[in-house]
Amino acid sequence: MVELLQTLWQRPNFVVFVILFLWGFYIMAAHPNFVKKLIGLYIVQTSAIFFLVAFSAKDGAAVPIIISEGVVDAAAYANPLPHVLTVTAIVVQVATLGVSLALVSSIYRKYRSLDEDEVMEQLE
Repeated sequence: MVELLQTLWQRPNFVVFVILFLWGFYIMAAHPNFVKKLIGLYIVQTSAIFFLVAFSAKDGAAVPIIISEGVVDAAAYANPLPHVLTVTAIVVQVATLGVSLALVSSIYRKYRSLDEDEVMEQLE
């Protein structure tokens, strides 16, 4: 148990990731309001981006552009894949939020409510 606490103390960014992820998931599951569900989804997506950024951080790393030929020390360079995935995740996050807000707006115009339970009652 002490080793687990020491590990968590050394990596607070992963603890923040888990807290944000669980908080967003709780908001999505517990609130019947569609806008609040979207806020929870946004928090979950932001926690995934935060995880990618925290995972890809490397002290003293250089940009992975290799000009000289010869032996290359791979440990001296940053891995570009997490950064590319981060940019992709941001684009997907914005697109998902935009489409979701358009759907919520359409639901409100048709059913005059943003409450999930009220909309489900009107559907029955």
